[in-house]
Amino acid sequence: MRSKKSTGKISQIFFISVALILFASQMFGQGESAVPFLLIAPNARADGMGESGVALSDDGAASYWNPGGLAFEKYQEISITHSNWLPQFHLSDLFYEFLAYRNNIEDWGGTVSGSIIYLNLGEFNRRGENNEDLGTFKAYEFAVTAGYATKVLSELGVGVNLRFIYSALDPQTSQNQARGVASTVSFDIGALWKPQSLVLPGLGDIEDRFAVGVNLSNLGPKLTYIQQAQADPLPTNLRLGFAVKIIKSEFNNITGTIDFSRMLVRRYPTDTLKDAEGNPVQPLVVTESHVDNLPKSLISAWEAGGLKKVTIAGGLEYWYGSPKLFALRWGYFYEHPNYGNRKFMTFGAGLRYDIYGFDFSYLSAIEENHPLSETLRFTLLMSWGGEDEE
Repeated sequence: MRSKKSTGKISQIFFISVALILFASQMFGQGESAVPFLLIAPNARADGMGESGVALSDDGAASYWNPGGLAFEKYQEISITHSNWLPQFHLSDLFYEFLAYRNNIEDWGGTVSGSIIYLNLGEFNRRGENNEDLGTFKAYEFAVTAGYATKVLSELGVGVNLRFIYSALDPQTSQNQARGVASTVSFDIGALWKPQSLVLPGLGDIEDRFAVGVNLSNLGPKLTYIQQAQADPLPTNLRLGFAVKIIKSEFNNITGTIDFSRMLVRRYPTDTLKDAEGNPVQPLVVTESHVDNLPKSLISAWEAGGLKKVTIAGGLEYWYGSPKLFALRWGYFYEHPNYGNRKFMTFGAGLRYDIYGFDFSYLSAIEENHPLSETLRFTLLMSWGGEDEE
């Protein structure tokens, strides 16, 4: 039988990991879902554009932003991203890694992809029942994803991902201690529409300058660390994005993007508890009966917060060269003050030479001493074997 103290310890570790990932009490989704690391923007290019990329999914990271975008990609690419996470905490062992690969296979009629996300949460001290020192342990989480995308129409691509998720918040186990390890699976479905001709009132035919994408990610069963009654839902997320090629020429190209994102998790507050003086007390645990399951949560989540929980991310990307040689990027991210209040600008740059590429991004928080401030991401990539569709 698991002790209450052990259960509390696992819950505390889980809370710490959520706080580290989602910047303490300011994140709207704190406690709403398990494995929030799945919401971290994985590549420097999209991060440099305010964490937007649903309609610009034309590289290996499309497996995260919108697997439907992979249907338009013809060559192979491998990329790796590294970021020291939450630099304001000055924790050298808190870091994020993302590895992605994609390859168009004509005999299969589409593009296959794979990716690995790894988040190292650092080292923790273990204490016994009598507060004795039991050494240290490392906490980490990872997800392995495989995807496939194809065109259902000449201008419409769809894609799906299947993902294995593993969370080790306290890997050690013993006779009297709960094991803070859990795993589950999830899937994504996305679509990207890239019309080759589009007539708009007052603008005429803008040709192939416009794209719109949608991605519904992290659909799957809840994650259970200790008891099924305390299982947490996955961070099911809906993204809708638009991209417009503002300037398109041989040597100079500017693209604008905007994404709208909404977490589709529905938690209900428990009955109001009161202390001896009659003051309301916030319950520490929300049981399973107060969390909607899929697919109900896809609808009921909108009842709490409505459109106020929609985050907005947008950016600009400038490329120079024929073929593209270097890029400059800027972006802005906005979240409602009552549901997280994250506001930050991002800046980025990129280089391409032959089959090699390098992207860099920098996050500048609007408020002082924000845990995300000065976050840097670095992405290295290699692309070979063909040309993507413009």
